[in-house]
Formats: sequence, C-alpha cells, structure tokens
Amino acid sequence: MSDLIVSVSGIRGISGDSLTPENIIKYTSAFFEYCRQNSKKKKVKIAVGRDGRLNGEITEQIVINTLRMCGADVISIGVAPTPTVQIAAEDLKCSGGISITASHNPQIWNGLKFLNPDGTFLDGGQIEKVIKTAVKGKFTYADLKDTGKLISDNSILNYHISKVLKLNILDLKKIRSKKYKVVVDAVNSSGSFIVPELLEKLGCRVIRLYCSGGGVFPHTPEPLPVNLKKLSSAVLRNKADIGIAVDPDADRLVLITDKGKPFGEENTITMVVNHVFGKLHGKEKNASVNLSTTRAVDDIAAQHNSKVYRSPVGEINVVKEMKKRGSVVGGEGSGGIIYPDLHYGRDSLAGIVLVLNELAQKGISLSRYREMLPQYHNFKTKIENIKDADSVLKKVKKIYSLNKNVTGIRTDDGLKLDLKDHWIHLRKSNTEPVIRVITEAVSPSIAEKINKEITELILK
Repeated sequence: MSDLIVSVSGIRGISGDSLTPENIIKYTSAFFEYCRQNSKKKKVKIAVGRDGRLNGEITEQIVINTLRMCGADVISIGVAPTPTVQIAAEDLKCSGGISITASHNPQIWNGLKFLNPDGTFLDGGQIEKVIKTAVKGKFTYADLKDTGKLISDNSILNYHISKVLKLNILDLKKIRSKKYKVVVDAVNSSGSFIVPELLEKLGCRVIRLYCSGGGVFPHTPEPLPVNLKKLSSAVLRNKADIGIAVDPDADRLVLITDKGKPFGEENTITMVVNHVFGKLHGKEKNASVNLSTTRAVDDIAAQHNSKVYRSPVGEINVVKEMKKRGSVVGGEGSGGIIYPDLHYGRDSLAGIVLVLNELAQKGISLSRYREMLPQYHNFKTKIENIKDADSVLKKVKKIYSLNKNVTGIRTDDGLKLDLKDHWIHLRKSNTEPVIRVITEAVSPSIAEKINKEITELILK
C-alpha cells in the first residue's frame, strides 16, 4: 500500500489504496471540527466541488455525507475548478471549502484540498491542527434533527465567469475586436466547459480539443510540453492564435504560441506581471512569487521601478506574502496566476483574461511577445535516496557561503542560492528521501551544466 500524502495542499493518494473511505471520512471529519472551532456562526456551512476525473463522484459523496453527518450544511457545486470552489467558499460566506482533486496527478489519484472561509488554502499551522484531530480519530456526529442540509448550486460557475469579466483592468471591447482563434485542452476535466464559455464571451473562436467533461484524461494530465504535442499540432493545423491548456482542477494555465511552440510556464507569470504593472502607471507596485519562479519577473519589475518579493513554494505561502506586501499580482512559475482583484488563489481564468488583455493592448502575436521577454531557462531534476537531506543542505550552504559570486542565500524552503548569472534551488521532499534540484541560467545548456555540477557535489 502506498502512503497518503499530507501537506499544506491537503491530502492526496491513490484511490482505493492510500485514499480509502476510512481516510476520506477521517480527514473530512477533522476538517469539519477545524471549521466548527473557527466559525463565528452557529451553523457550519462548507462548499464542496470536484475536478472531473473518473470516480470522483464516489469521493464527493463520501465527503458530502460525512460533512452532513457532522452537522454541516453543504453547498455542492459539482464538477468545478479549484478556483471556483475558492470563490464559492468566500463569496457564499461559508465556514470553509473542500476541493476534491489530485491536481495534475494521473487518473488513479484523488485528494482533498481544504479551504478557509476566505477561500485560501490552510497554512502549515492550520493543516497541522487538522492532522492532529484526524490522528486522534475521536469525532462526534449529529443526531437526526441536526444533520446538515444539502444545497446544490451550479450557478457559481457562471458567477465565476461574470466576476472575471467585471475586472476593471480589462478592455473587453479591444479583446473582442481581435476575434482570437483559441484551441483548448482541458483534459476532459473541470475546465471543459467554463474555459471555452469564458473565451466565447470574450469574442474568441474556440476549438475544443479535449473538453468533453467525461473525466477520461486523453494524456498525462500535467500540462508540460511533452504532454501537449497534440495541442501544439492543433494550433498549427487550425492556424490558431493561441493554445490553452489547463490541469484537471484548472488552477494552472499553460500556453502554446501561434507557432505551435510552448510559451513557457515561467513566461506566463512574467507576462502577467508586466501587464498588471504596466496598467498601474505612477503607482507603487509589488509582486509576490515563489523562490523557484524565474528571475525574469525581477527584470520586468525593474523596468517598472517596482519590487518582487519571494516566498517558499506553495500557493498559500505566496498568498501570505502578497497580503504582507500589498502585492497587486503574484503566482508561481508553474502557470499559477494570482490576481487579488478577483480572489487570492491560482486561477487559470484570471490568467487567460490578463494574457488576452495584454496581447490585445500590444497588438502582437504570442510568439512575438515571447521574444520580447527576458530569456532564462530552467532545468529540473531530483536526487533520490538522500537519507539526511538537512545535513546535505547545510554542507552545501557552507561551501557556497565562501563563493564570492553568491548574492543571496535563503533557507526557508530548502536552500536557495542566488548568483550573479544564475540561481540554484534545492528543495527536500517532506514525503520521500529526495532532494529536488532546480537551476536557472541564460541558456538551457548552462542551466543543465550547473544542475549536473550541484548534483555531483551533493552525491559526494
């Protein structure tokens, strides 16, 4: 049996293996207790939605019925992106929310993402409270008269779209005048209907590649270039302006250019930061991204006389940094765009409108826009069977502290080493004996070379 993965994102496991009915009930009950203790309302109300993967409705029914047995009223929004569930939790004034998803993991996986009343993920301390309650396993369930109500509400999907379209930053008339032709790959999951509907409301001609909503992933669902070859081909075949891919819970946005080439996930956050900063002329502007996000964001910020602040990896960590710094935009280099004027969460719909708004304003193609951005390249690997990762990272830090080219060292998320012409980020896994190695430089070959060098150093 595999291990259940527990993190600030919630729980995740293989259905029927580590993700069992027992575990689902245990963690759902523990989350209810967390909501009950922190809710100022007499009756706990929790929003529940799921991505579109096969058999997700089974997990959904277990979650809903467990919450009702606990005494919570449940607002069920059905198949919906995680950002939609986040908006539901906040705008429907719930005590919390649960998004049933395994994000970009393959079909056999599923999980629960836990949300606060403001729609943000639980942070480390909050999830620790849920874990401790789950481990104790002492739950009290409601009697017949106090069993929670089930309220089905599919309107929140249209509400999400309308909320996006009301963003003040948008020039809807200009976007619609372009009549962009867009190919969409939603891996037949939660973005299958909401993404094309948003695009059509923006005047786009939409070609649906994998948007059946049937739950069968046509390829490995993580939106990486290797998994998006058919999307690239479809963009070229249809002479489209852009290709859009989202992961199963539609919080990540990945783009394909009009040339059928990957735009680059890191370039997406860079483009959006450039756009938002450019719209706020003469105003003090901050952005927040994680430690593994491209240095190109810093270059763009410098052009706008603005600042970039960095947090440990993880959506809630970026959100907390954004709130601390008053950042007008933020996100992660994996294609996660956070635009607080909409809500504090990664949202592919927010990313889509901001990207199209920028393209329409500049009047150029996505491929041309990519050429105008600062050019950096990531290389990612992992080193397995590391028994004492903390000791290894301390030794690496000691060695690099003597390097005159080092401009910054951070240890709040593994070890981040900033050097004049590149950076290295070493992150230890919390669930397995692995160190992830991420390097960035001005060319793919240099990034790979640096990655190999640091890997060899660690193995020694």
